[in-house]
Amino acid sequence: MSRIKLPYLIVFLAMAVGLFGCAWFQAKGEKTARELAEQGMEAYKDKDYKEAIETFEKLKDWYPFSQYAVLAELKLGDAYYYRGEYEEAVFAYEEFESLHPKNEAIPYVVYQIGRCYFDRLQLIDRDQTTAKEAVETFERLIRSYPQSAFAKRAKTHIRKCQRNLAEHEFYIGMFYYQSKHYKAALERFKTVVESYPDLGVHYEAIQYVMLCHNKLEKVLPDSE
Repeated sequence: MSRIKLPYLIVFLAMAVGLFGCAWFQAKGEKTARELAEQGMEAYKDKDYKEAIETFEKLKDWYPFSQYAVLAELKLGDAYYYRGEYEEAVFAYEEFESLHPKNEAIPYVVYQIGRCYFDRLQLIDRDQTTAKEAVETFERLIRSYPQSAFAKRAKTHIRKCQRNLAEHEFYIGMFYYQSKHYKAALERFKTVVESYPDLGVHYEAIQYVMLCHNKLEKVLPDSE
């Protein structure tokens, strides 16, 4: 009896798989990985980054093992970057670097991570965390890929970040100096001289180092 029913069972299973398979592909909008990649790139070229992000996310989710998924992972970072969503861009770039450490695009990816920090540089009277993060990232790029064209660009950005950091230290030093906290001011001015030479700030910092020493030599308790 089981032998008689077996062919019917096979036919039933085949039909079921076919039906569920059709439903599955319809749920995806019946687009292939290549079609999604083309759609995402078209939106990206048109600067419709929101649409590009949504399409690349679909490609990643629906076809995670497709060759086009690698493209989607990279362009997600770019789309977020050009939308000014820097934290999301950093996450996307770092995920790409983690998943594809040997990919030829890695120097570009590391550079873009640095740019996500660099593009958020603050005024000298604000917190300089992004400047420090940018310097660390660009220096990692230069160490790992010294011959890359992106490493050359990174050197220019590092100098800008260091200028910001130097001016920030000098700004705080002046605040302490004007408040007559000469010891604290001296440490800030010394940091400028020792850590950020040849950036156009240390000459004035040297003068204030001497002024702080002169103030402290007077041994005025209220001035310390």
